[in-house]
Amino acid sequence: MLARGGVGSRREIERWIDEGRLKINGKAVSLGDRLKAGDYLQVNDRVVHWEKFIEQPTRVLLYHKPTGEVVTRRDPEGRPVVFTQLPKLDVSRWIAVGRLDINTSGLLLVTNNGELANQLMHPSTQVEREYAVRILGDVSDATLARLKQGVELEDGLAKFDDIKFFGGEGANKWYNVVVTEGRNRLVRRLWESQNVTVSRLMRVRYGPVVLPERLKNHSFYELTDKELDLLFEFAGMAPEKKHSAKPEFKSHKPGKR
Repeated sequence: MLARGGVGSRREIERWIDEGRLKINGKAVSLGDRLKAGDYLQVNDRVVHWEKFIEQPTRVLLYHKPTGEVVTRRDPEGRPVVFTQLPKLDVSRWIAVGRLDINTSGLLLVTNNGELANQLMHPSTQVEREYAVRILGDVSDATLARLKQGVELEDGLAKFDDIKFFGGEGANKWYNVVVTEGRNRLVRRLWESQNVTVSRLMRVRYGPVVLPERLKNHSFYELTDKELDLLFEFAGMAPEKKHSAKPEFKSHKPGKR
């Protein structure tokens, strides 16, 4: 239930239970304990109104992140953050499915369902992430072969699962690449390992979800119930009961909700 509400991942919450940080009606929680109506739940001695987590329907937004925004709730440097660009939730909070660094634009999935987010991010799921990359100069066939076979980075072996040339004129060339890992700055670091300069990077797909062409910077699209069912199936989770119809598309102007 707490994972569903975005309080933490299942693994984190299990650790909190082992550390005695959760209480039901004043007693420490054990793994396998169940909540029932009227139970008084505390996490780190703070009351959690857990009933709301059960009542809320799952929502998933496709947000077109521009460069210059950071995927965090607060930024000490005062840079714009993606969560201030999203509609306010009365219950729980938006959870980003993976991250994009400040200089990477494109598709960012956000949801209020923590369990769905964790399932889509878990390394065992090996979800494909596809990026459109603009690079400077020409790239040899031997370099492309090395990037597909695997190169040693500071945090281990990494590779592109697929590379496709998408054209370009003059000094700039476009490629679409696919990775199945969420390591920090992985796409940039792979190109840079071959002394290739990346001048633009945009995520265009996460698993089965593709960035809609009509979705402009700072705008978001909300998945319909049918699309949610398909995403739950992809994540290996049972679909939820249907709720009221959702609007399919919402534009957003920076600074407003």
